[in-house]
Amino acid sequence: MTAGVTTALVFGITGQDGSYLAEQLLEKGYEVHGAVRRLSVPNLSNIRRILPHITLHDCDLTDQTSIDQAVKESEPDEVYNLAAQSFVGVSFTQPAHTAEVTGLGALRVLEAVRRFAEDARVYQASSSEMFGSAPAPQHESTAFHPRSPYGAAKVFAHHSAVLYREAYGMFVSCGILFNHESPRRGEEFVTRKISKWAASLMVGRPYVLELGDTGSRRDWGFAPDYTDLAWRIMQHDRGDDFVGATGVQHSVEDFLVEALRVAGTNPVSVQEWVRTRVGTNMRPADVTDLRGDAMKAKLVLGWEPRTSFPDLVRVMVHSDLAAIGGVASALSDGRPIFGAAVVSGTKG
Repeated sequence: MTAGVTTALVFGITGQDGSYLAEQLLEKGYEVHGAVRRLSVPNLSNIRRILPHITLHDCDLTDQTSIDQAVKESEPDEVYNLAAQSFVGVSFTQPAHTAEVTGLGALRVLEAVRRFAEDARVYQASSSEMFGSAPAPQHESTAFHPRSPYGAAKVFAHHSAVLYREAYGMFVSCGILFNHESPRRGEEFVTRKISKWAASLMVGRPYVLELGDTGSRRDWGFAPDYTDLAWRIMQHDRGDDFVGATGVQHSVEDFLVEALRVAGTNPVSVQEWVRTRVGTNMRPADVTDLRGDAMKAKLVLGWEPRTSFPDLVRVMVHSDLAAIGGVASALSDGRPIFGAAVVSGTKG
């Protein structure tokens, strides 16, 4: 901890949200620490540009001792728990692991802060997947009805956060964020599958794209807008819960069509390259109708998403195009180090 400087500890700093948040905090003059799980092959690609400016701590959300050590060593003013087993599909094949990391991992972070940094503010990354089959639009008072082990684990983590806020008087806030994407999204997610595929079409290297339910609808936004919301939530005068969403819904098919538009390709001409495989890509239970109401965040925190759906798809396709050696009008991942986002469109 540096005197006069706010110190943040980010769990999940190597992921999509963690890396964008770390960049934003550095821009604001924070001292940034990151908790990372030791791997035989380090996964630091998302934070490679900022490595000289941050301090990393070996940590595993299944190990209380390593979490305690990260908190004690960093002496944080703010703790952001963005770490999780976050792929919904995998949570059906690894439900116990998902519960251990996503659910109990959050509890371990809360307990470490309570014991070793009781004055620190805590942000828990909650998820729209907690709402599951609850009718849209979903807001802070909507009852949870998760439809996956991931959603159930997030509900446990969310209620644990509320419990620590109420039982111990800690500053603990939850951001119930709807789907937010970027070029840093993992390649196992449907949005990256589509953006990579569209880029391959642009350079004449088509391959068969396999999708599940293309009618599934989500409220999709741009990740840096949502990490900005996480920071705003932490600057509020008390711990509270806030939904982050665009309020606009699009289907997987909409994402596919928009990606094809960016690629300058007629959807009819690529039907032979798209396959829907119900058995392989469908889940035992799924969420089909997510759309958030972020009015509370707008009124209390002055937040609203700045990036339109077409701009989100465009920056993802262009980034994947650049990665395979193509030429695009936007060659970054949407947010250069310590800089503003390349895209700044308004919500459509």
